Order: sequence, then structure tokens, then C-alpha cells
Amino acid sequence: MKRLAKKVELCTACQICEDLCSKTYFKEENREKSSIRIETGEKGASSINACTQCGVCMEVCPALAIYQDKNGVIRIKKDLCVGCFVCVGFCPVGAMFQHHEYLEPFKCVACGICSKQCPTGAIFIEEVI
Repeated sequence: MKRLAKKVELCTACQICEDLCSKTYFKEENREKSSIRIETGEKGASSINACTQCGVCMEVCPALAIYQDKNGVIRIKKDLCVGCFVCVGFCPVGAMFQHHEYLEPFKCVACGICSKQCPTGAIFIEEVI
């Protein structure tokens, strides 16, 4: 299984990852539309929030719109999603997001775009067995 891993102690809270994510998937730099969220503290990041690919959202989706692909990545079938956002409320790490401009939730799909541009290596793609 592939997932975005993190080392919060290396994060400087530059927020390049948030900008890249929102620009890649929503065509604008808007951190509210990023599937990775950086919480800042006094000395950089206090947390890096991204989907762990745990699958709890699949279990609670009443429309069966959430599934696990062959690489172990949890994905959302937008054509099946009814926009109830139950998955957002039940995500144990708070990594399923919603934005008022969209009818469906969104989350990290471990694409790795953000990790390729992270200047400190605080986020990276890892294979989990």
C-alpha cells in the first residue's frame, strides 16, 4: 500500500505542499482546497495532516462511493457520491475534507506531487506492507 508519510520535526511550515496540492487538483492556490494541511506552531509545523489510507471512510459511506484501489489508496467515485459528508465526520485523523464549492469530499490520494517539492523531506511517499 502506498501512502504519504511525514516527519513533522523536519517541516518548516513553508506550505508549498498545500499550494501544490490545491493547484494540481483544483487549479488554484487555495489552502482550503488542499488535501494536506499544515498546522503551524512557533517553530514551524506542529502537525501535518494527510490521509493515512486506513479505510474507515469506506466502512461508513452509505453510497458505497469510497473504495480501495489496487495500490491500497482510498479513492472516491464522484459519480456515486451523494455528498452526505459522513466520511468527513468519521475520519479518525480529520483528513477527509470538504469545501463549500464542491458537492463531494476530497482527500489525499498519495500522488506524491507535494513530496517531490518538499524542501526538507518532511513528507514522502512510502510503501506499507
